[in-house]
Amino acid sequence: MNYVLDTHSHTIVSGHAYNTINEMAMAASEKKLELLAITEHAPSMPGSCQEIYFRNLKVLERNKYGVELLFGAELNIIDKWGRVDLPNHVLEKLDIGIASLHPPCIKPGTMEENTAAYVNVMKNPYIDIIGHPDDDRFPIDYKILVETAKEQNVLLEVNNSSIGHTDRKGAKEHILQMLKLCKEKNVSVVIGSDAHADTSVGNHGAAFALMKEVEFPEELVVNRSVNVLKSFLHKF
Repeated sequence: MNYVLDTHSHTIVSGHAYNTINEMAMAASEKKLELLAITEHAPSMPGSCQEIYFRNLKVLERNKYGVELLFGAELNIIDKWGRVDLPNHVLEKLDIGIASLHPPCIKPGTMEENTAAYVNVMKNPYIDIIGHPDDDRFPIDYKILVETAKEQNVLLEVNNSSIGHTDRKGAKEHILQMLKLCKEKNVSVVIGSDAHADTSVGNHGAAFALMKEVEFPEELVVNRSVNVLKSFLHKF
């Protein structure tokens, strides 16, 4: 399968990533990607940028080194009601919105509470992708997750960085479980590198290996087409 895009990456302004926008775009060009989304951590993440950064993304060029660029946020889900750490009037202006559970920003709850957080955030029209729903620290009901993603036309992320991640224990098993349910229920997914350095841009090999393991259908992986990705994004 020919992957032409990467929907999840961070630059130095996220506080714990190590390259600039230009360097990340150049890396995407060298890997012959057609599109790269730069999705900085939203303000609740320690050390990241503030709301004004996301309000000003309109000034940036959307094409560098022959790569189309999308600028958005990896939002932090901050409670079981699915609230996130940027207001809707900012979210509606982003090119792409990922919503994730991160331990610095929310205390892990019960399976019911964590599942409710995902279900409720997917009802927000500006959330396009659920980021790395694969963390043992946040147990969830994967059947409900997949069914809600289908109802709300939200993409579920297969996060390449989660596989082997020292903190997200059990990620491989959780991703396999999610993929099997997505295959069964005909739900689309997106692979994200979650690159925090230019060398990780477009790295999807570990995720692809899991997809091969469950014989996941190519037509349900949006990384194959920019137009298919955009059909899931609120901005397009």
